[in-house]
Amino acid sequence: MPISEKCLRFLKPNEPKLTSPLFIYLPGMDGTGRLLRSQLPGLTKFFDIRCLSIPLDDLSDWAALVEQTAALIRAERKLAPSRPVYICGESFGGCLALKLAAYSRDLFDRMILMNPASTLSNQPIVGWGSTLVPLLPTPLYKMSAIGLLPFLIATERVSPQNQNALLTAMQSVTARTAAWRISLLSSFNLDEMPLHKISQPVLIIASEADRILPSATEADRLTGCLLNARKVLLSKSGHACLLEREMRLADILYSQEFVGQAALKSENFISN
Repeated sequence: MPISEKCLRFLKPNEPKLTSPLFIYLPGMDGTGRLLRSQLPGLTKFFDIRCLSIPLDDLSDWAALVEQTAALIRAERKLAPSRPVYICGESFGGCLALKLAAYSRDLFDRMILMNPASTLSNQPIVGWGSTLVPLLPTPLYKMSAIGLLPFLIATERVSPQNQNALLTAMQSVTARTAAWRISLLSSFNLDEMPLHKISQPVLIIASEADRILPSATEADRLTGCLLNARKVLLSKSGHACLLEREMRLADILYSQEFVGQAALKSENFISN
């Protein structure tokens, strides 16, 4: 395995554009950074995109994840110091985004939270997952990912190709690593974080049909805790909403005036 894949790194899905705002995607539990691909055609009209990739066997705690991710962001900022930086955290990555914001508020200019897993500590699956997942034989562990798929997505809204991509990403993570990341979420405590000090604009996108987490309720809570936050509710979407056919993250950002350049055609916006 190349040395670069043994530590946190940024994937560059497109040719870098240092004159465009920097968009940093922080992935969900899979950590691969590759599940943003269906959103890339729209996002590249606005942004220079980086996707955080976490090694499949990484057992870093929150402090190490935050420190390493912050170092990557600062390195990117040095290349074009004046451009805005957007952080977009999905599920597990939403918790990492909030940790980054609490750790160093100068890292970013705007933040997007996609169904952040900040309530997972209150869910029964946490205790079960962190205890039992490492005990599963590899074949059974990979089969369990298939059983979890209908809870993560609204299957009728996700193409077979994207369903396979999600399943592949889930199965690529070892049982030990999955259990460790669940344990990180079980220790995540929003009430201990200085959210009132985060003044940057925050857009919270929540799926009302999320079968894993109470994302719509959590969006309400976060909107009340953050000084400059607003929410968008997706009435028919599941937890992994970025994989859905009708999901256009770039259009949502544009409609919410979260971007200000290279306007998209208004007829491309599809409301959930």
